[in-house]
Amino acid sequence: MPETGDKLKMTDAPAFRQTRRSLPIALLRARETVMGPLRDMLASSGVNEQKWRVLRVLQEKGPQELSQVAAEAVLLLSSLTRMVGPMVEEGLISRTTPPEDRRKTVVAITPAGLALVNAHAGQSAAILGRIETEFGHDRLEQLLDLLEDLQKLELRGGNVETGRKSRR
Repeated sequence: MPETGDKLKMTDAPAFRQTRRSLPIALLRARETVMGPLRDMLASSGVNEQKWRVLRVLQEKGPQELSQVAAEAVLLLSSLTRMVGPMVEEGLISRTTPPEDRRKTVVAITPAGLALVNAHAGQSAAILGRIETEFGHDRLEQLLDLLEDLQKLELRGGNVETGRKSRR
């Protein structure tokens, strides 16, 4: 056991980037920078960020099957499924089952849900406007383009050392 103050030597471990330059940590820090003001905005209405994303997806895309909403709102389907009942009870969304496929559930934003989104539209736009002003319009657009490109990478199931997809 090393003495207090002695540094452990990790000669056998691969070199890590400094945490300030680690992509996963940088993405989390950036997310918190952006989401902090949005969480503050939503606190007054009692809607958390996950519900907000669901409402925004439905406001933008109209009625959707649950798996589509989960993908668009970046939620696990199981998490969304647990959220639907309370959101229906709160009057924010409605839920229907298409007669042609009783296995599916379609959700839609209600007038109350739309009113909530619209009530926050000005403040949400102001938050985005501040980000755009301080970060720069062109840089923000470039960042969004780069993030879209990053999302297209298929990193799961690949060979970590070579970067190639494994063949199964």
